[in-house]
Amino acid sequence: MKYLGVYSTLLAGMVSVAFSANTLAAQGVIKIGELNSYKSQPAFLGPYKNGMDLALDEINKVGGVDGKQLKLIIRDDNANTGDAVRAAEDLLASDKVDVLMGTFLSNVGLAVSDYAKHKKRFFLASEPLTDKIVWKDGNKYTYRLRASTYMQVAMLVPEAVKMHKKRWALVYPNYEYGQSAAETFKALMKKAQPDVEFVAEQATPLGKIDAANVVQALADAKPDAMFNVLFATDLAKFVRAGTQRNFFKGLSVVSLLTGEPEYLDPLGDETPVGWVVTGYPWYAIDTPEHKAFLKTYEDKYHDYPRLGTIVGYTAVKSLAAGMKKAGSTDTDALIKAFAGLKVDMPFGPITYRAIDHQSTMGAYVGTLAKKDGKGIMTNIRYVNGADVLPPDDVVRTLRPASAQ
Repeated sequence: MKYLGVYSTLLAGMVSVAFSANTLAAQGVIKIGELNSYKSQPAFLGPYKNGMDLALDEINKVGGVDGKQLKLIIRDDNANTGDAVRAAEDLLASDKVDVLMGTFLSNVGLAVSDYAKHKKRFFLASEPLTDKIVWKDGNKYTYRLRASTYMQVAMLVPEAVKMHKKRWALVYPNYEYGQSAAETFKALMKKAQPDVEFVAEQATPLGKIDAANVVQALADAKPDAMFNVLFATDLAKFVRAGTQRNFFKGLSVVSLLTGEPEYLDPLGDETPVGWVVTGYPWYAIDTPEHKAFLKTYEDKYHDYPRLGTIVGYTAVKSLAAGMKKAGSTDTDALIKAFAGLKVDMPFGPITYRAIDHQSTMGAYVGTLAKKDGKGIMTNIRYVNGADVLPPDDVVRTLRPASAQ
């Protein structure tokens, strides 16, 4: 019921921004066409929209960009590539948006990126994690904010090596994000620890995990460590089934995304203590940038931020910074402006790299613990995204020349 309430709020927000193109033009508004999987991923995208709205408030209160107010026009992509492309087309053709932004699932982000390339329109991929969006399938029209699959796996591999475990199992959602995360983990682990063995893999349908059977299949292989890529309801079901069967007892685990409040909070007292994770420990970050952001957010929403909040906030801030540097919303001007663009965000300054259009946004790494019946991250450290990306000569082999 809580998620239904969140989605109702989102729908109301969408309706409020659906003005006619003529009205918007008369007001001198810069239109951002935002498409995302609001219905299927409300835990992340409700806070994400709050972050976007907070950034809009801050930017518009000081005059917008070049005297023009920023306006979001939002569409739900239904977590479907075909619907996402149709939504993007509608935003450009009917709503006359100046830029495209958003997407959550990696396969959806790739579809919209390809559409932006064919339409020659600027697209800021805020959340999709797939490496392909900036490397193999990269194009000059697409930039990506969030720390990628490769980057976050590279943050965890040193922790995995420190565990001194040989027999590893992997579990991941069976679509682009999960597949690429598993392949990257195996490649980086083989390089760092040549004697590693991968004794079991379970690729589960997104949102439809048969947790009991997955846990049993992994347990049958008798691993002494595990790499987990599951998130949202799949993660919760998997943790519950694994706990009930004592699968995690004595098992070393590294896990992508599990420290993000969107996915950690629902685990509550079932939080698997000792897992090493990437995440967002908002309650433990003591930097001036984050403390200022946290106070502003709490004052406005009377709630704490999630990782989605950070992504939504920084995506809008990035577009505003890019438009200001470009002096317009012209596609070619924005492409050039984003190359080397520096943006201040709650984690500190980031840069959008010219070589592959990837931002240097990092992530926090830490160990799961429980406090007052809730999951928290302890022993946290921030890993700068720039420190876990391959060197430029390698990136050039990963990204097509046509994308330069």
